Amino acid sequence: MTNELIQNLANADQSFFLYLNSFHNTFWDYFMSVFTGKFIWIPMYASILYVLIRNYHWKTVLFCLIAIALTITFADQICASVIRPIVERPRPSSEASPIADLVYIVNGRRGGGYGFPSCHASNSFGLAFFLIFLFRKRWLSFFICCWAIINCYTRIYLGLHYPGDLIVGMLLGGCGAAITYFLLRLVTKENFHNAQHTSSIVYVGLLTTIGIAIYAGIAS
Repeated sequence: MTNELIQNLANADQSFFLYLNSFHNTFWDYFMSVFTGKFIWIPMYASILYVLIRNYHWKTVLFCLIAIALTITFADQICASVIRPIVERPRPSSEASPIADLVYIVNGRRGGGYGFPSCHASNSFGLAFFLIFLFRKRWLSFFICCWAIINCYTRIYLGLHYPGDLIVGMLLGGCGAAITYFLLRLVTKENFHNAQHTSSIVYVGLLTTIGIAIYAGIAS
């Protein structure tokens, strides 16, 4: 019964993946390829540091940075070093995948290694949930959730992860963020909800997204 349930879930995951992976054109090929990158978001990460520096003592800023680093490290290592070697689920575009020939890929890029759960999703949602817990600002929370969701969808679009990989990664990222936020409040006793200038994170993130869209439009 348990094996049958797992197989049914896997089949549903594959079907949902193939449906979501089927929407593509040249513009989105470029957009998703750039959006999913790490270095393109350095300006947004810098804006987070800017907000912390503008609002808090350098010791508090240091603790916040350590908490963010621990959030991402926790999520990344649980996914890559603990769960993946146990589950050993190939990425959808991997040659070992039963649906590899049905997957739309971009620039011939096929993911290597295992894909369950997604480190990309755990890292993105780990950061997103941490900022939501930390600042409790409506527009920042909305934007950073959208950013994390799009980041996750890029992995489906590029054929690198199943939806199930992303959902589990998201949950792990959220758990890591909750733990490190709790520890941060315990250590600093700081009320982060009154932080100013958090809108700068939204502005920089939106400008980066617009820049990616312009590039994708020109390149396509």
